[in-house]
Amino acid sequence: MAQETGRATCAMRMRCRSAWALVALCACATSKRFLRDCKSQAASRAWLRASVVGPRLPLPPWERGAAPSPPLQGIVGIQLAAPPTKPSRRAPRRPRPLPAAMALVSADSRIAELLGELHQLIKQTQEERSRSEHNLVNIQKTHERMQTENKISPYYRTKLRGLYTTAKADAEAECNILRKALDKIAEIKSLLEERRIAAKIAGLYNDSEPPRKTMRRGVLMTLLQQSAMTLPLWIGKPGEKPPPLCGAIPAASDYVAKPGDKVAARVKAVDGDEQWILAEVVSYSHATNKYEVDDIDEEGKERHTLSRRRIIPLPQWKANPETDPEALFQKDQLVLALYPQTTCFYRALIHGPPTRPQDDYSVLFEDTSYADGYSPPLNVAQRYVVTCKETKKK
Repeated sequence: MAQETGRATCAMRMRCRSAWALVALCACATSKRFLRDCKSQAASRAWLRASVVGPRLPLPPWERGAAPSPPLQGIVGIQLAAPPTKPSRRAPRRPRPLPAAMALVSADSRIAELLGELHQLIKQTQEERSRSEHNLVNIQKTHERMQTENKISPYYRTKLRGLYTTAKADAEAECNILRKALDKIAEIKSLLEERRIAAKIAGLYNDSEPPRKTMRRGVLMTLLQQSAMTLPLWIGKPGEKPPPLCGAIPAASDYVAKPGDKVAARVKAVDGDEQWILAEVVSYSHATNKYEVDDIDEEGKERHTLSRRRIIPLPQWKANPETDPEALFQKDQLVLALYPQTTCFYRALIHGPPTRPQDDYSVLFEDTSYADGYSPPLNVAQRYVVTCKETKKK
């Protein structure tokens, strides 16, 4: 009984460690990105305040508390007019703020609030971990005494059962706090994406995401790497199966990608050949069942209208090899993978799946310049490996 409870507690703490590492990484990346965006959006917020409040005009003397000028001493027999009364000044018409700009300010406020809640949850996690540390030390000392005496008495059996029950409850409490923190991070990332789309519509950009016409290729590659690194890790409850779009699990048949989602899109190249590119969803028409997508590469600068069969949504969660290995592509499986330092997907074979949550796939790209028809192994993040719809080798 103690061994089974111990294994369950160890498994629970393993999930807590994975969740804790993910919370720390995501919280750090999300906070840094939000603070950087806030600094770069200062001009946008100043413009919005001016739009809402309007220009501040200087007050006339009679409103500033200054005494009116004394009446002039005129010529005898001529009655001078009294000082002019307060003139009527019509305030200039204030421009209406753009809805997208107002959405930016609203998102900033909500993100700041969520970051504060996330900070409190992280503190609670550390406090919970410190509180349960004493019980784990007692478990270790009890096992050492049992090894010294070389026997398992009923006393030690009862004591260990109680200690392991407490440790399991502590691990579950810590895990619940970490899940709440992960939910906060997911909400923050969703708001950041909504704000990015609103800024794109309003024509407002920040330093990390400049307009498409000024996007340098090095900046684009860095953004793609950051997107892969910050992809959330799926951490389910015991016995819970990974959802669609987790690792290698495809999307549901009725799934519709949202604006801003990244997808693999099959388009026609300039030479007439078809290729799979990394694209961003602009809209989806339920009437025609077609997507409008933008080529993520600024050199393309093209918008494509494609049917659903030409779109493959990218994973929204990373699969954990330690707890959900079935949600990963297996060795020698045919896939589409994003070739390093490019924005195009090519056919490849899985050379080796990830062994740890932070690891990448090792893939062999099809390449006729090599004797065996495949390139040397290259690493590709889970974010950019999807199911290949073409089964025949080119």
